[in-house]
Formats: sequence, C-alpha cells, structure tokens
Amino acid sequence: MQIDPHDLTVKAAYSLFISTIVPRPIAWVSTLSPAGQPNLAPFSFFMGITSDPPTLAVAIGRRRGEPKDTARNIEAGREFVVNVVTADLAGAMVLTSGDFPPAVNEFAEVGLTPLRSERVKPPRVRESPLHMECRLERLIAIGHSGTALAIGEVVLFHIADELWTGQDVDVARLKPLGRLGRALYAPVDRTLVIPRPEVDPTTGRLRSAPAS
Repeated sequence: MQIDPHDLTVKAAYSLFISTIVPRPIAWVSTLSPAGQPNLAPFSFFMGITSDPPTLAVAIGRRRGEPKDTARNIEAGREFVVNVVTADLAGAMVLTSGDFPPAVNEFAEVGLTPLRSERVKPPRVRESPLHMECRLERLIAIGHSGTALAIGEVVLFHIADELWTGQDVDVARLKPLGRLGRALYAPVDRTLVIPRPEVDPTTGRLRSAPAS
C-alpha cells in the first residue's frame, strides 16, 4: 500500500503519522502563565537533539487554530520543565491532556503536587521521578498549522536516587511510558542489551557482529 499524505485530511494524516512513529517518549511539560498560573500537559512529538549542551525539542500543536497554553507560556516566560511519565503515572498524564481553559490549574484538577524548581520558575511534578528544567533556546513555527517547535536547553536534571546508577538512569527501575497510535501506550518493561559492533579501521569491515 502507498499513501500520499497530500490526499489525506489533517485528522487522517495525524492518525497515520502517530501510528508509524512508535513508540514515542512523552514530554509532560509544566509551564507558568504570565499571571503565574501553573499549566501541565503531555506531548509525544518530543526528542533529544544534542548532549552538548543537553538540548531537547517539543512540538506543540494548535487547538482549534489557536496556540495551546503550553506554547503561549513558553513564548512568554521562556522556561519550562519536562517531567518524565512512568507507567504508574499513565492515568494522571492522560487526564492532563484534557481540553481545559487557561484558567484551570491541571495540577489541582488532576490531584498532582507542584514542586518548586531550582533554576526556572515553572514547577515540577513531584510524583514524577525525573525532571528536566529547561530554558527556551528558540521557538519555531512549523507546518501549515503553525505547530510550535520549542527547543530548550536542559539547565538542571532532577533524578530520583534509586534510578541513578552512577553514570546514567536505570531504565528498568524508571519504567517509562511510550506513546503509540490511537489511545495506545507502551510501558517499557523489557529491554534488550545489544552492544555496538566493532569495525576494523584498516579493512573497514566488522570485527564482530552481534549474536542473532
């Protein structure tokens, strides 16, 4: 089957796209409005860009043609926090995706605890075991609908002690949640260890290959 995306409606193209790029990590983004109102919402068009300095990107679509609260708050305050979603937080995360008006505090509405950040003003989600405090590097309008691509530098990591191995995060303990198509999600409860191959610099050929 071949599908030309130009033949699809916006809704159909979205459904197709989110079911082909899977699984996706979820950025649970907390922000503050100019009036100091906390906001919390999940986004799965999310990725790391570079580690020097640690920089990530979150794509924030529009709602009924208008910028979402998250995009407006990031543009105004130039700060945000990405909270990692675990399998245990799946229900609460989905609730914060509701179509709430700007005056609603999603932390209070869903029963989550705001936690003071250290280097940025937006609060963190206490229930999440991993947070990344970010400062906006740039905000770019993408596509016909004006999706906001927020590129932020991570200025501080908060990692629960039990997740830290001494050099990285223990994914098995973290149990992050991935986003699939439709209303489907995938907890990371199984991992594979596959070392990178060694290439002989003289021959340019593999020295060893991973076991099949």
